[in-house]
Amino acid sequence: MAGMGKRMRPHTLTVPKPLLPVAGKPIVHWLIEDIARVCRDRIDEVAFVIGDFGAETEQKLLDVAESIGAKGKIFYQDEPLGTAHAVLCAEECLDGEVIVAFADTLFRANFELDKTRDGIIWVHRVEDPRMFGVVKIDEGNNITDFVEKPSEFVSDLAIIGIYYFHDGANLKKELRYLLDNNIREKGEYQLTNALENMKNKGLRFAPGAVEEWWDCGNKDATVFTNQRLLATRQEQFAIDKTRFNGGTEIIEPCFIGANVQIKGCRIGPYVSIGDNTVLENCEVDNSIIQSHSSIRNLKCTNSIIGNHVRMDGSSHELSIGDYSTQN
Repeated sequence: MAGMGKRMRPHTLTVPKPLLPVAGKPIVHWLIEDIARVCRDRIDEVAFVIGDFGAETEQKLLDVAESIGAKGKIFYQDEPLGTAHAVLCAEECLDGEVIVAFADTLFRANFELDKTRDGIIWVHRVEDPRMFGVVKIDEGNNITDFVEKPSEFVSDLAIIGIYYFHDGANLKKELRYLLDNNIREKGEYQLTNALENMKNKGLRFAPGAVEEWWDCGNKDATVFTNQRLLATRQEQFAIDKTRFNGGTEIIEPCFIGANVQIKGCRIGPYVSIGDNTVLENCEVDNSIIQSHSSIRNLKCTNSIIGNHVRMDGSSHELSIGDYSTQN
């Protein structure tokens, strides 16, 4: 998660993309919880590979690891040298069973890891596979090929960026081989090259098919992810509507944080509101409004509004960063 999140600006000017909230939690927090659920076993350690995000952000990440009973560790990728290089930045943690995940993707799945396999590659069927790395499988459900962004159809099973390895030390050896021999693709060290080498040496990889795959790469995708999290986990978002008086209507599912004040509003469906935010005389649906903001006379949809925002009067689809003011 060391990238700069340029496609999510202005929201990533103040917060790294994996810590942006959807449905009341940072993206990376949802991801780690869902991985733990699929593993079924206790996760001992979570290694975060980041850029220079600052001490406050690092502490938030360590707290996320602690929330699932794991020890958090911070590592740094100072140059964008590719996915294999990023994983190897956490070299000391690559031992025993390992899961590698890229922190801007979420999923919904109902399967258990098959630990008789050497590895599991999470995949999702897509309509247009030309923009993705894909896998080919045989009749025994073994992965036979990894193909990066195929120009002609070879498979519609896209790799979503989450991987299980039964032997982390073996993964570390293959990643080290790429770097020591300067084996690059398009100028970067790629995890898929290590996977191909491991497969050619006889390791058996199987696909782990997910029911849904949600990207958080840009504003529209993140709003959609917020919608799907609220829709598929409604039992987690029960709202005491008696908290909100003054002609307010809440259309669930929604997430409403602590100390939120709502007066004379129509909120929802698919709205997430962060802690200590105030809304008056607003109509909002399918949107994310973050913490400590004061919003009045707003009508919006498909929007993200940041922290500490002050707005009075608007009727737009919005992408407003932290500490913005509009009168």
